[in-house]
Amino acid sequence: MVINHAPKSLSEALLLRKDTNLIPYVGGTDLMVADHGVKSEYLFLNNVPEMRQITLDDKYIRFGAACTFTETIEHPLTPAILKEACLHIAAPAIRNAGSLGGNVANGSAKADSALIFMVTDSKLRLVSADNERVLPVKDFYIGGGKTALGSDELIVEIIMPKQGIGNYYYKKVGARNALSIARTSFAGILDVQGGKIVNCTVTFGAVIDVIIRYEKIDKMLIGKTINEAKRLKDAYIAEYDKAITPRRGRVSVEYRKDICMNLLRDFLESNGV
Repeated sequence: MVINHAPKSLSEALLLRKDTNLIPYVGGTDLMVADHGVKSEYLFLNNVPEMRQITLDDKYIRFGAACTFTETIEHPLTPAILKEACLHIAAPAIRNAGSLGGNVANGSAKADSALIFMVTDSKLRLVSADNERVLPVKDFYIGGGKTALGSDELIVEIIMPKQGIGNYYYKKVGARNALSIARTSFAGILDVQGGKIVNCTVTFGAVIDVIIRYEKIDKMLIGKTINEAKRLKDAYIAEYDKAITPRRGRVSVEYRKDICMNLLRDFLESNGV
């Protein structure tokens, strides 16, 4: 027997979420292919208005976790980097149903929108009936498909900085373009102000069991001019070459490693480094 609870407000959803046996979902594009047993209870969040909004404040763009990929693509506040990644997610039917929060919550290193939230230093607003906290996306993933989401919490909003993300690079490598699960994906941001690099962040998806981000390596280029970064380029790439150790999968480790390094080089070259 399958029971589906469909709250119509966030407060109602959070009260229901106290029952940790309920499985929250919006589009169910990943959930419905998983085996949760014959007797399951679900928490359908598609009708919660507080989770369906995209808004703007002084510093951040706030994406309701129940917003679908199609809604995100079509919204005027959505920055180009997230719009492009969402356009590469599956087919239109999946984009019409799947949600940002679901893509983040499944804990997959292949999640297209999660890669963008990682590279942009976005945060998650996690709410329960008794508590609320804001957690950086980079601290949300524990590994092996596990996340830091509490058993009584919901991802209510994804909070993305609106400044410093315009100069981006995004690539997804798959067998059939948008219809495929990523074999490897890459996102990078290089923000140059006053002639110096104020932010350099790169992320790799579908390489190991979490999205890869090495802040210590990226700091090598922060505070440098483009010419100074050019002189550090070989050392920077060498550090990534040592750090990235792909897992075995549908393609060889060597192939995946080559893709990662080629995308990193292309990102640097496209920015004059």
